[in-house]
Amino acid sequence: MTHILSIDEGTTSTRAVAFTPEGRIGGVHSEEIVQHFPQSGWVEHDPAEIWNKTLRAANRVVEDVGAQSIAAIGITNQRETIVFWDRRTGDPLAPAIVWQDRRGAAICADLKARGLEDDVQGRTGLLLDPYFSASKIRWALENWPEVREAAKAKRLAIGTIDSWLIWRLTGGLHVTDATNAARTLLMGLERCTWDAGLAALFDVPLDALPEIVDCAGRIGETRLIGARAIPISGCAGDQQAAAIGQVCLDPGAVKSTYGTGAFLLAHAGATPPVSSNRLLSTVAWRLGGRAAYALEGSIFVAGSAIKWLRDQIGIIASASETAELAASVPDSGGVAFVPAFNGLGAPWWEPEARGIIAGISGGTTRAHIVRACLEAMSLQTADLLDAMRRDGVSPSLLRVDGGMVANDWLCQDLADVLGVTVERPKVVETTAIGAAMLAAVGYGLFADLESASVMWHAERRFEPALDEEARSVRKTNWATAVRQVMAGLPE
Repeated sequence: MTHILSIDEGTTSTRAVAFTPEGRIGGVHSEEIVQHFPQSGWVEHDPAEIWNKTLRAANRVVEDVGAQSIAAIGITNQRETIVFWDRRTGDPLAPAIVWQDRRGAAICADLKARGLEDDVQGRTGLLLDPYFSASKIRWALENWPEVREAAKAKRLAIGTIDSWLIWRLTGGLHVTDATNAARTLLMGLERCTWDAGLAALFDVPLDALPEIVDCAGRIGETRLIGARAIPISGCAGDQQAAAIGQVCLDPGAVKSTYGTGAFLLAHAGATPPVSSNRLLSTVAWRLGGRAAYALEGSIFVAGSAIKWLRDQIGIIASASETAELAASVPDSGGVAFVPAFNGLGAPWWEPEARGIIAGISGGTTRAHIVRACLEAMSLQTADLLDAMRRDGVSPSLLRVDGGMVANDWLCQDLADVLGVTVERPKVVETTAIGAAMLAAVGYGLFADLESASVMWHAERRFEPALDEEARSVRKTNWATAVRQVMAGLPE
């Protein structure tokens, strides 16, 4: 058995990757996932599509490398997205409500107005925001009769994408790992158990939730991939998997992933960190019943802004054009792009915010707009890193991954704006490597994550080349644009 199979189910695609224990890719297959936008601020997926395309991608890879070569399976997934299904039939009862979806904003606003956010944050490490799963679940129970009736009949199963896939792969095992459970607003952070008080606060039936398990171990078994029994021995949410795949195993190590959104995680050790700057405290992983923790900042729009420029606005034909266009002009020409398509994440947490492109003049070209879009990635990251520094995390090195960081111009701009060294791995889709590392540890190929870190390899470093004055000017201009967004919010 020479491969670990990673299932990496993301927001816009699902992919399967077969890794050797040395971290080499033996096979990969990807399937696009359709996003549905029923109305402003709503984002949905079809759970059946996710399942069918995930299974197809996994079996395509197994055909390439041979079923007998697969030792174990690791799963990583978009996190806060929530699925509702009938535990008797296994069929979805409604669309999946995606992590970007903001329909729970009124529920969260009401709880905030009641002065409950500090208590909720103290229990979960999270803030009251519709980003997280609990308000999505409550909304579904209140608005979708099929979901509500299933709950009354004790037929309802609720889970994040990992839970949905494991249920289908195993024929009915209802579990989730601690990193995904930590993103629901329903799990007590210190004990990694469902909190009955939080479930009551959001009117979520505890009997519909999955069992919380470790991120590595004999989680389950499937016979639907490769027509033989293969253990599922690793599972983690995508950002935690990326931190593991980037070998952020020591306190203070920081990574940032640039996919549909962008997420900065700093390993915080064995004690949940407490942020004074509206960052999140979350589970980094749980092994052997013991949790490690992380400090996190979330950016809701990253790669999806480039996709918007391509598909909605039509000023680029492909993402690969953006580096050359950005380099073709000396600066953004005064243009600032705040891509708040689905609200603003950390450190603002404004679900009603919407994006702007400011500073347009008669001399503005598509190159200026594209450059401003890429610059927004660096400037949003700078806001998060500055917040982390105020919380006591001051890294000199940032490891980056995700599809966007194949762009050399963006990596250099990150180094320039952040004022730190940026390191890129050979395989930028490190969520899949992290899932493979967990599965390899759970299966017994490696004794621990430190041993499994041989699967990670560095490719290139980018050093800061921007002087402090120029860096300060860019950050000041960005702050002005964000204030314009905030000024447009309803009273």
